[in-house]
Amino acid sequence: MRIRTILTMGAICAGLAACGGGHKPGPVRTQLMAPEALAVEDHRAAGLPRQFGDAKPHAWDGITPAHYAVHGLDAARYQGAINWPEARAAGISFAWLKATEGGDHVDPGFERNAPAARAAGVRVGAYHFYYFCRSAADQAKWFIERVPKHAGDLPPVLDIEWNHTSPTCQLRPPAEKVRAEMRVFLDLLERHYGTRPVVYTDPAFYADNGLGRMPGVEFWLRSVSAHPSERYPGEYWSFWQYTGTGVVPGVGGTVDLNAFAGSRQSWEAWLSARAQP
Repeated sequence: MRIRTILTMGAICAGLAACGGGHKPGPVRTQLMAPEALAVEDHRAAGLPRQFGDAKPHAWDGITPAHYAVHGLDAARYQGAINWPEARAAGISFAWLKATEGGDHVDPGFERNAPAARAAGVRVGAYHFYYFCRSAADQAKWFIERVPKHAGDLPPVLDIEWNHTSPTCQLRPPAEKVRAEMRVFLDLLERHYGTRPVVYTDPAFYADNGLGRMPGVEFWLRSVSAHPSERYPGEYWSFWQYTGTGVVPGVGGTVDLNAFAGSRQSWEAWLSARAQP
């Protein structure tokens, strides 16, 4: 079954070591933050499912996020400890949580939130934010060493976008090199976890690097002002990140919200085919 795809993820490169090799004293760790909860009823937004809100809503034309039956979130340390039973009761079915970045960064939110999400019945996956001043092989090794296999979890995610806010690496390799390094990362993780990673990206990175030319890639696409079909014409996607300012019961502050491309029945079929063995 070929399913349409979409996704995006904002990640900040703060705290990474400088470019290049050499001995690293240990992983860079950051503290969990605890933002105040926002009330969904104060942030209702046309086009979104009523159980969620948006702190910065806009008008949706055509197919809206509410068209889709299965929704989830992606989060990092900025959301703090999430109340997963409350989020699950509101309709959160899946969550991708930031686990690693580059070759020396660990996000503490994954270790804190992943077990609680699983216990609440939310399907969990880990994502890695790519850093262009480290090799794909080094980054794959870093991720594998810090994210244990867990049967039933979602496939891992490669979050790859231009690092325009990085204080240490704003390198923009040529498209051919980007695609080659992506294949190295995806192949290594697939070999380890037994399922091919999903790729999250945004419109600019997708276009700049010709990602539509990569066969066998399942996409999670970011598109926060229009349906993915408008930003990625002709592309197939499985997940759509439709806002970065979502409001969800049980989650402090704002959070990225995502929709799965199919029905609940196709969601279950997708899990059967793509979850970690």
